[in-house]
Amino acid sequence: MWPMPSVPRPRALVPGRLVPGRRQRGETAPANEDERSAIVDCAIYRDGHRAPGQLDWRTAIDEVDRTGDGFLWIGLHEPNEEQFAGVAERFGLHPLAFEDVIHAHQRPKIESYEDTLFVVVKTVHYDDTLPGGTAEVVETGEVMVFVGRNFVLTVRHGEHGGLHAVRQRLEHDPDLLGLGPSSVLYAVLDSIVDSYVVVCRALQEDVDEAETAVFTESSRMADSNVIYVLKREVLELRRSIAPLAPVLGHLTHGRFSHVEPRVRDYFRDVDDHLSEIVDRVNGFDELLTTLVSANLARVSVVQNEDMRKISAWVAIAAVPTMLAGIYGMNFDNMPELHWSFGYPLLIAVMAVFCFTLYRAFKRNGWL
Repeated sequence: MWPMPSVPRPRALVPGRLVPGRRQRGETAPANEDERSAIVDCAIYRDGHRAPGQLDWRTAIDEVDRTGDGFLWIGLHEPNEEQFAGVAERFGLHPLAFEDVIHAHQRPKIESYEDTLFVVVKTVHYDDTLPGGTAEVVETGEVMVFVGRNFVLTVRHGEHGGLHAVRQRLEHDPDLLGLGPSSVLYAVLDSIVDSYVVVCRALQEDVDEAETAVFTESSRMADSNVIYVLKREVLELRRSIAPLAPVLGHLTHGRFSHVEPRVRDYFRDVDDHLSEIVDRVNGFDELLTTLVSANLARVSVVQNEDMRKISAWVAIAAVPTMLAGIYGMNFDNMPELHWSFGYPLLIAVMAVFCFTLYRAFKRNGWL
């Protein structure tokens, strides 16, 4: 695939909105406490190792620019417009990317803005701890990654999908971390795709339970609401992960200036794992569609069986009802009324007819 074309950077600020401008590298603005509250972690990495000490991110990027060695990784969690404005302005981020970060709710995508690569990926979490434990929900969040020549910015939205474990694993793999900022992008994508596997396993268990409920003889019928909820969650999961495939395709086959060529093989591995997950999710969707149809068919069969049983018992009850109705009219010229064996004979006739009908219905499977 060919790399996506760069979008030219607008020179003017958007009126009425706080949009970062074009501050030159080396220029700094005063830091504020509100800005620091959105930053989860900040570190310089050189030769695959984290530099010691805790530096303010402005001081850190100035040092990286001055020495020309290593790169800076800043992690942020749900920054608002004021908190992210200084970071976006210092790194010269595109106003459109700035708006995406603030408003979130983006589809997985990849965009190239001159000297910065911008990637959005969805995080997913399967919540089965809701009140009552009757509804499991696929919760989604977002991770946005900016990759530059000597920096990586990761912006996370949502309460799940934290990147602390990703940072720790990378710091224990200096060979990979030494490949530069694009190695961070790979590690983030790999971790998120691995989380998809966990969600798929949880969904697999629930889908299997629904399938058992539909096709188990001892079960009268499955709860259609449960199957519908599962299908809705599978659809939400597919919307979150399917658009990531083209993104990984671009990273694997594209020629982005800040993606180390040796990292492309790692992206290919993530792409392979994602393809397997997408196939599983599509399989869930098809199976649940089949289960909905099968459950509706089984409901119809059960209702038909109930109607046959009711009809059979009505037919059996109709015989004594008819005879009782005839002899209940009390006409004087009915010989049986004055015959001593009339009553026992009528009861015997009722019993014979009812038993005959019962055997017939039983033999035909109506009872």
